Amino acid sequence: MEKAIFGGGCFWCTEAVFKMLKGVKNVLPGYSGGTQVDATYEKVSGGNTDHAEVTYVEYDPALIKYHDLLTVFFASHDPTTVNRQGNDVGSQYRSVIFFTTPEQQAEAGKFIKELGEGVVTELEPFKEFFEAEDYHKDYYESHKAEPYCQIIINPKLEKVQQQFGELLLK
Repeated sequence: MEKAIFGGGCFWCTEAVFKMLKGVKNVLPGYSGGTQVDATYEKVSGGNTDHAEVTYVEYDPALIKYHDLLTVFFASHDPTTVNRQGNDVGSQYRSVIFFTTPEQQAEAGKFIKELGEGVVTELEPFKEFFEAEDYHKDYYESHKAEPYCQIIINPKLEKVQQQFGELLLK
């Protein structure tokens, strides 16, 4: 098993996206990249900790490649807006990849470069992950009827389903 950490705005969205993929064994919402010694939703949402909302992904590289995770990540959020995804504004919603190996750093760096100018996704070494509070876990699954899920998350999931059917759980 390998791990990958992605920040693409609200972790409710990215968690739901990565949970659909074959070879992904565990997905957790949480916080990374900050300057404080701990992170909670209350602290991070205030925008003063430098943490980003992230999704921690454990995956089997024999079943899904890191490149595939990058492809889905970039297709499921806007990597061209600084500290913003839709109505979510602040550095905690920035587009960021926390690499865990030199290979991930090289592959993600190459991927970003190939996407071209305008991509503002940050590439940082992974240091620490703070798991989100329980009420954030499996948020989409527990709240599908909520307007946020219907308006924001559902279109992302539909896009991934249409573009990446070969990568989805059957």
